[in-house]
Amino acid sequence: MTPRKTLRDYIRTIPDFPHEGIMFRDVTTLFADPRGFRIAVDQLLDPFVDVKIDKVAGLEARGFILGGAVAHQLSVGFVPIRKKGKLPGKTIAQDYVLEYGKATVEIHDDAFQPGERVLLVDDLLATGGTARAGIQLIERLGAEVVGCAFLIDLPDLGGRKLLEEMDMGVHALTSFDGD
Repeated sequence: MTPRKTLRDYIRTIPDFPHEGIMFRDVTTLFADPRGFRIAVDQLLDPFVDVKIDKVAGLEARGFILGGAVAHQLSVGFVPIRKKGKLPGKTIAQDYVLEYGKATVEIHDDAFQPGERVLLVDDLLATGGTARAGIQLIERLGAEVVGCAFLIDLPDLGGRKLLEEMDMGVHALTSFDGD
């Protein structure tokens, strides 16, 4: 009997991408496999089954794939959090710090209504900077982030700690420690 694959088995690691010394966790292999993708979406939702959620927000770009699937499962709307300059219409922006510089994410200024409860979804939690910026955007519009769900946590980079210091619940399906 062949052992069942774990979620990690669906994730390909590509050494030295995009830079030397980086172990890139490629989730496109998980997305391409119907069983792996189903497992991931179901497990992302699991801790939020009894939580009232009005919308799902996904961080660019793989968070769109996961967030859209999660929103569909919940029968709620989906809001993309995009890189600066990618959304038409009126937006609000939030800067965040990168290892070597800064970046900006945006959402439409009418993406959330005050009091809406939002689940933030992305594929990877590294330093937490992008997720924190997304949370700040959501909260600036008066909505409440009820939790953050990620496929992968890279605990050595401190993102979970950063979000937990913001009193955010963090759910990650797997982690890769310094390998």
